[in-house]
Amino acid sequence: MKKYFYYTSLLLLFVSCSKELSFETQTFTAKSSLPCTDDCPEIKITIPVAKGPDVMADSINTKTLNTIKEIVYFGEKPYNVSDYNGLTKAFIGSYDEMKKTYPDETLGWFAHIKADIEHQSDQIINIKVEHETYTGGAHGYHGFRSLLFDANTGKSIKMEDLFTDKNAFLKFAETAFRKKYKIPANQNINSTGLMFEKEQFQLPLNLFYTQQGLLLYYNSYEVASYADGPKEIVFPYESVKNYLKYL
Repeated sequence: MKKYFYYTSLLLLFVSCSKELSFETQTFTAKSSLPCTDDCPEIKITIPVAKGPDVMADSINTKTLNTIKEIVYFGEKPYNVSDYNGLTKAFIGSYDEMKKTYPDETLGWFAHIKADIEHQSDQIINIKVEHETYTGGAHGYHGFRSLLFDANTGKSIKMEDLFTDKNAFLKFAETAFRKKYKIPANQNINSTGLMFEKEQFQLPLNLFYTQQGLLLYYNSYEVASYADGPKEIVFPYESVKNYLKYL
């Protein structure tokens, strides 16, 4: 009987471990079949693919794919594809169409996407997506996207669900932001040349859990011109732990 319980316990432990969430780095690339010299298009996507409990992994992988589809496309809306191979082929296909229409133009398209696990704890998983793309114009675009997931369910965490009191954190963050960027407390948030919507301080679209603390990251164009670049501010976890539901 003791042996039965021993082997049963081992089996349960094995099953439990085999169902733990893990990540496997995968890379997807595509190239054009058209002849090219110095304007050869390229696309490379490197991402952590979730493995483990189906519901959790599917939730994380679907959100990640949909986010990258929002970044890598040409035209009025994202490509209607269901995986990364389809996405890379669609991007190169758009290039091929443009090159056939304008054969004498030097297009030089590219898309470089690299995603990593920025933070993982018992409560939250943070995937950081770094992206750089160019599909014509004066310059390309480089930026970062933050994907936050509940570590126990795999569900995406919305901004309003991240804080115990979002308004209180907003006030706290604005005070620190004004101090860092030397914006007087009695003046409009845009008084030094920033471009906050409705002239009111707002949290960025992307927050990252980093080794240094909670990072508020405003990509280029979000609150400042491309020339002024991104804006950011980091709060040590000790200073913001009372505002956060997840650590």
